[in-house]
Amino acid sequence: MDLLERAQPADAGEVASLYLEARKQALGAIPPVFGSDERVLTWLSARVRNGEGCWVTRDQKGVSAFMLLEPGWLDQLYVRVDRIGQGLGSELVKKAKEVLPDGMRLWTFQSNLSAHRFYERQGFVVVEKTDGSRNEEKVPDVCYEWKPDAK
Repeated sequence: MDLLERAQPADAGEVASLYLEARKQALGAIPPVFGSDERVLTWLSARVRNGEGCWVTRDQKGVSAFMLLEPGWLDQLYVRVDRIGQGLGSELVKKAKEVLPDGMRLWTFQSNLSAHRFYERQGFVVVEKTDGSRNEEKVPDVCYEWKPDAK
């Protein structure tokens, strides 16, 4: 199994690259990244350098998956394309549940049906659907919630 640990500041570029590549590979299920790759690199680099809420898994090639947590929220979770379906996302969600034991929410796009299936398998339930007017991409999204007493 891959090593799961807090991200280090030096991981910022690798995390941003993984995010950009995963988003590009998922076009159709999710919309393109809002803004330039440089904007994303700056945003994610700042979040990773902050370090507190960023977790990564590593394999021999480097960062294989990552998640960003905020109080009460699973903000981002992406797996490197060659590692999808190998349990890394589940390991990250397990860690998120340890870090946020009182529960959490997350947003995903309504069009991302594989994410819906994944989060529902992890015990998340839909609590809100929107028309997308509140997100940068202006694409319909859905809010999921996990609570520790949920079955």
